[in-house]
Amino acid sequence: MKILLLGKDGQVGWELQRSLAPLGEVIAMGRQEANLEDLDSLRASIRRHRPDIIVNAAAHTAVDKAESEPEKAHRINAEAMGVMAEEASQLNAWLVHYSTDYVFDGEETAPYSEDDQTNPLSVYGRTKLEGEQLIRKRHARHLIFRTSWVYAARGGNFAKTMLRLAKERDELKVIADQHGAPTSAEFIADVTALVLYRIRQEAGVALAGTYHLVASGETTWHGYAQYVLELAEAKGDILKTSPANVQPIPTEAYPLPAARPKNSRLNTCKLANTFNLHIPDWRYHVQRLMDELVMQGAI
Repeated sequence: MKILLLGKDGQVGWELQRSLAPLGEVIAMGRQEANLEDLDSLRASIRRHRPDIIVNAAAHTAVDKAESEPEKAHRINAEAMGVMAEEASQLNAWLVHYSTDYVFDGEETAPYSEDDQTNPLSVYGRTKLEGEQLIRKRHARHLIFRTSWVYAARGGNFAKTMLRLAKERDELKVIADQHGAPTSAEFIADVTALVLYRIRQEAGVALAGTYHLVASGETTWHGYAQYVLELAEAKGDILKTSPANVQPIPTEAYPLPAARPKNSRLNTCKLANTFNLHIPDWRYHVQRLMDELVMQGAI
C-alpha cells in the first residue's frame, strides 16, 4: 500500500510519518515538494505517485493572518481539497483530511456532534468548512477528522509559551471562557493509523465520513495553563508565576483579528463507537508532553 502524506513538517504531519510507517510505503511531502497554493503542481504530484491513500495534514493554519489574506486561505484550505478529492476519486484512493472546531460558532452549550449546524466565525473556519464540503461533493472514500487545540512537543505550542512566560513574569492572564480539550498531535496520528488499518481490513466505504477526533474531558485555556504549571512545579521547574497566580480573563480582554468559538468541545462518540476506541482524558497526553520537555531539557 502506498500512502502520500502532505504537510509532513507540521505538528500532525510529523507524527503521521511515524504512525503510518507500519501500514505501507509512506511518501512524505512538505511545502517544498507539494505547495497547496500551486494547484497544478499538487495535481501532478498525486498523479505521479498514484497513492492508495492520500493523507492531508497541510493547511493554512495562521488563524489571524487568514483574515487579511482570505484568497490565499481559500486556495489552500478549500480549492486544494477539491483537487485532492478529484484525484483521489480518479485513483479510487482514500482521502484523509483534518478539519477544525472553527467550523462551529461555539454558541451551543453541549459538545458538538458531527451533524450539528456549522456556522464559522472567521476566514479560517469558513475556508476549512468549504474544504470539507468539496471533499464530500467530489469523493465518497474520505475521512474528515475535526480536531481542536492541537499541540506537540515539536515546534511552538501553548504549554511551552506558558512555561516561558511563567519564568519571566510574576502573573499571567489567560482566557477562561473558551472551552475545549487540548489534543495531542501524537494521539491524532495514532488514531488515524488505527482507523486506516481497520478500513484496509474491511475495505468498506461504509466507514467513510466525518468524525470528531479530540481528547476527552474539557478545560479552558486558563485551566490548561494552570495544569501545565502544576506539572512543571512538580518536576522541579523554577517559576516566577505559580498556578494560583494565573488570572482568568474573558475573551474580550484579549482581542484578536479572528473570532474564536467559545465552545470548542466536540462529541467523539461516533469515532469511539465506530472504531471501538478508548478516548483518553486530555491530561494524559499533556503529561506525556511535559515528560518529553523534561527529556529535551526544556524543564
